[in-house]
Amino acid sequence: MFGGVESDLEKAPQVGKTPMDDSSDGAVPGESFMYGNSLYAKLQRLAGKLNIEQRGVERVPDNERTDTSYFNISSMWLAANMVSSSFAIGVLGYSTFGLGFVDAILVCFFFNLLGVLTVCWFSCFGPAFGLRQMVLSRFWFGYWPTKIIALLNVLSCLGWSAANSIVGAQLLNAVNSDVPGYAGILIIAICTLFVTFAGYKVVHLYEYYSWIPTFIVFMIVFGLFAHSGDFRNLPMGTGTSELGSCLSYGATVYGFATGWTSYAADYTVYQPADRSRRKIFFAAWGGLIPPLLFTQFLGIAVMTATSLNGGDNKYAIGYNESGNGGLLGAVLEPVGGFGKFCLVILSLSIIANNCPNIYSVSLTLQVLSRYSQRVPRFIWVLLASAVSIGVAIPGYSHFEEVLENLMDFIAYWLAIYSGVALADHIVRRGFSGYRPETYDKPNKLPYGIAACISFAFGVAGMVTGMSETWYTGPIAKHAGNGDVGFELALAFSFVVHSVLRPIELKMLGR
Repeated sequence: MFGGVESDLEKAPQVGKTPMDDSSDGAVPGESFMYGNSLYAKLQRLAGKLNIEQRGVERVPDNERTDTSYFNISSMWLAANMVSSSFAIGVLGYSTFGLGFVDAILVCFFFNLLGVLTVCWFSCFGPAFGLRQMVLSRFWFGYWPTKIIALLNVLSCLGWSAANSIVGAQLLNAVNSDVPGYAGILIIAICTLFVTFAGYKVVHLYEYYSWIPTFIVFMIVFGLFAHSGDFRNLPMGTGTSELGSCLSYGATVYGFATGWTSYAADYTVYQPADRSRRKIFFAAWGGLIPPLLFTQFLGIAVMTATSLNGGDNKYAIGYNESGNGGLLGAVLEPVGGFGKFCLVILSLSIIANNCPNIYSVSLTLQVLSRYSQRVPRFIWVLLASAVSIGVAIPGYSHFEEVLENLMDFIAYWLAIYSGVALADHIVRRGFSGYRPETYDKPNKLPYGIAACISFAFGVAGMVTGMSETWYTGPIAKHAGNGDVGFELALAFSFVVHSVLRPIELKMLGR
């Protein structure tokens, strides 16, 4: 069991005699779940009886790392990306950026390959240190600055969860127009809550199988659309405007692919410490790339049919009425009632994509302070689910704008995050340069001065290269108003931190 009652009962007599480490952040350690009269301890004991994961951001000890399946890693990301949200990213290529078929495919291919690299890399940190992703961030940004990183991650998790719920609600609305958007959002959010409430083991178990029916439905969509003959090879554009559209779409694709970066280690912390980092990396890669490319390529292809007859066709009508749900409904129309059943399956696929968001936001909230860490993980799951519903309902009628802006925001800040982390890792000379036992000791972690300055430079790079409806940076203007914000953010933060971190180490010692 993960943090279960049996293992804690065996440890309790010995651990009970051990004084609490006063240099820690003061939160109740995972080993104290079976003793103590605090409300936290009582809630954790109740969770143990219900087989709910008790451990939050505390370091996972070696004896609890019993997840030995590499396919658990692959299936986690396979299910999370074999979803209609990923299909929706493909649709944006033509609907929002006006790209042709071939150029949209090429942008999708290369920016996905780039985006997943940090997800795969950070997945290797979970087994090595038994620490969650936001806790690991303390080694790169320092104890106190990590709280700002955690806040950005909370916004990303909740925003992405809301966007996903909107996609699921669109699909349900396409099945039955009497199901309003808010009802569909509630259905998706509540189903997600059931899975994430129980914790790591149940999340992995759900993701292990949930991709299978979704994949079958997407294959049916692929077969029906190919047989329809409605595909149109929309021509590739030329000139600076085409360049700008490709770069902006690339930022959106990158934001979706790299969005798991700030959660990656959360889903490998129960893997044994002796796992091959190469196998962990490629297990994650194998779970990310195939579903991302398959679903997004399919979305790009299906969206071309909306151009038939000058836009007067069932695909365009369906898309205008119910968004992605209406578009998929038009493809599945020939199979009648079975097509509606397929749409229900696709709507429920959103749960697999939402699980990492809600599970990880609960852990991120525990990083914010020692007080928030005293709130059990599963309580934060409840509260985060409620907030995501509150965000999704008003955003339902502005989905495309919400999705594009959210993906850009995620691409920007995670590019800076990745730049700082990569540079710091190199300065530390690899995995041997970490002392994971100091994860909750502020006086033994970096001050974070170099990281904060590097982050600021990353923001400067982002501003000069971003292209949004409300602002276009000077460099973006020279790229056909294309968005190059995340590329510059990554480059600026990486270079500056590579220079400043050794100076900080030499002058301050940590």
